[in-house]
Amino acid sequence: MQRSFQFSYEVFDSIAALNDSDANLLNCAKEITAKAYAPYSNFQVGSAAMLENGEVVVGTNQENASFPVGICSERVLLSTISSLFPDMPIHTIAISYTNKNGVSHSPISPCGLCRQSLLEYQKRTKKSIRLILSGMDGEIFVIEDASMLLPLSFGGKDLE
Repeated sequence: MQRSFQFSYEVFDSIAALNDSDANLLNCAKEITAKAYAPYSNFQVGSAAMLENGEVVVGTNQENASFPVGICSERVLLSTISSLFPDMPIHTIAISYTNKNGVSHSPISPCGLCRQSLLEYQKRTKKSIRLILSGMDGEIFVIEDASMLLPLSFGGKDLE
């Protein structure tokens, strides 16, 4: 037996093609990259979440000279939301980056740890998280459900 996994996502040519709400959220993510602490990689990631209650929360990556100790922007964001607004569903997260060693022209996608964390947050709140993935300019990807980025995921049922 053979099975397959596929998903669809929207591609926009630029931020000008987004609706006002998505463009504003993406601009928040782009702006917050300047606050990232990334002195080693010079790869500054910013994320902004629109919560179901209308609040916008932002996060940035935080590096450390002991590289495994750093934390990605998406997990900083989820931790902040969990602390300030426990169990509040997230409507949309926009993620962007500035690469001081190169260009920032293509969409960024969350790493595996962040994909797992996004999926776990979705399961906890029983609400899909929509993602807007971008660089500082260029194409933008919009994915309707963060779980699409982690097929065959590990979860609580695997621990039973």
